[in-house]
Amino acid sequence: MPSRRRFTYSQRPNHAARSAHARGERLFKTYDTSYIRPKRSKAPAIVAAVLAVVMLAGIAWGLVTLFNGCSGSQVELLAEGQEATVAVADGSGASAIANQLVEARLVSSASEFTNRVNELNASSQLKPGTYTFEGGSSLDSIIAALQAGPAMGNALTVPEGFRLSEIADAVAAATGGRVSAEEFAAAASDASVYAADYAFLADAGTNSLEGFLFPKTYEVADDATADSLVRMMLSQFAAETAGLDWSYPQSKGLSVYDAVKLASIVEKESSGDDGIRAQVASVFYNRLGNMGDPNYGFLQSDATTAYEVGRDPTAEDVATDAPYNTYTNQGLPPTPICSPGLACLQAVCAPAETNYYFFYFAPDEAGVMQYFFSETYEEHMETFS
Repeated sequence: MPSRRRFTYSQRPNHAARSAHARGERLFKTYDTSYIRPKRSKAPAIVAAVLAVVMLAGIAWGLVTLFNGCSGSQVELLAEGQEATVAVADGSGASAIANQLVEARLVSSASEFTNRVNELNASSQLKPGTYTFEGGSSLDSIIAALQAGPAMGNALTVPEGFRLSEIADAVAAATGGRVSAEEFAAAASDASVYAADYAFLADAGTNSLEGFLFPKTYEVADDATADSLVRMMLSQFAAETAGLDWSYPQSKGLSVYDAVKLASIVEKESSGDDGIRAQVASVFYNRLGNMGDPNYGFLQSDATTAYEVGRDPTAEDVATDAPYNTYTNQGLPPTPICSPGLACLQAVCAPAETNYYFFYFAPDEAGVMQYFFSETYEEHMETFS
């Protein structure tokens, strides 16, 4: 995920505390080590070496032949003029994609693809989506297409953390304007329209579908409408969350709608592995459990105010009594603030068990986000000294 501005949590939502937090620095030093390898002695027995090479070559050829015969790696490739469609799922690595390409008869062996991907250092650049390749396509052209992503208008990508307005813009781009951003936003403006078909919307009322338009790469049909795209995303939410156990948030008095609100905040306030997300979720649960406390009973998330003002909030913004200001209003915001991914929904359903009430995060010298958690305000402030 991209680097974020530093966020801190204090017991008093004032400018002085926020400024003090912002001065906190973490220095991370890395040390290079080198290894000295002893030189190998060279034997003068040239004739023996030649014989050894010949023998090894024969053995290697035999092994390659045996491996190819056993693995079935010989593939009859598609002829020119023929086409094959490959649907690359989210999270698919080079090996999984390679197997799909072999099955589609576009490459002769999985290793041929993965080796070339590694040579090009492109393993992290292969994008999900649905692709159509012609027989006879070169290996490099296939990899280049996977790096570029599906053709515009063929797929719609909704990243984790996108807001409804951003999703609407992505819909307009993916459909070439055939479904406008305004049209999609209007279709997603009232959850009650879809509540009869999607039980998880029961408590969303007439609020928008913010939070329920599941982040995913979707194939967009040529005849797709705003309504069909909304239903496609809601159906994906239902499929992705079918295995979630909502009992923990419900035991804390939260509805599914409330849990999605909390997950959307965790999405904006965390990055990295699932362990971090679970700890961030625990901080917010601990604060929700102390709503009577004037110091520890506020979520104090800049992300909620940022959702309302449309930018990083100022000290003046978080001092107001605006509905999404969780510095001055206890409890959750009125609606989710983005579309959370499955990892953040899981973190809310199964948070870590901690006594943390504070955390802040900042990138280290390598650009990797580091998180620091504290149980008390005093401990929190000590991390900056």
